[in-house]
Order: sequence, then C-alpha cells, then structure tokens
Amino acid sequence: MDEKKLLERITINPKIFGGKPIVRGRRLAVEHVLGMLAAGDTPAVLLKGYPWLTHEDIQACLLYARKVIGHERVEFDSTC
Repeated sequence: MDEKKLLERITINPKIFGGKPIVRGRRLAVEHVLGMLAAGDTPAVLLKGYPWLTHEDIQACLLYARKVIGHERVEFDSTC
C-alpha cells in the first residue's frame, strides 16, 4: 500500500480526543498505538487487543509519526 493510502487511515476529529490523530475515526489515538509499541508490545498484541485494527493501521501510525518528526528537531540534554 502506498504512503498516501496509508495516511488516509489517520484521521482527525475535533470531537474525539480533542482533535488528536486517530486510527480510522475510531477512539484509538496514534499516540496510544505508538506508546504501546514503544513499551514493547508487538503488533500481534495490538491486533489481539483491538480486533478491528489491521497491520496497515499500525503501519500508518508509524508512517504518520515519521512524517511528523521528520519536520522537528530534537535537542538532547547533555546532562542525561
């Protein structure tokens, strides 16, 4: 699936989570999917917990995050 089609899976609805990006209009924020993956959950765990979720939805979340942070600069504190 091409990037454009994947990104169409990410929507914004001001009535859901204050307009945060969500997966296909459902009450699952991209941020939540990314947080679960960052915490070590596998895509299989996410798919089991959200039966309506697809591999393409997870891929869309990752692509969305890459697009967003591709335009940001992250400064690291040298004391960390």
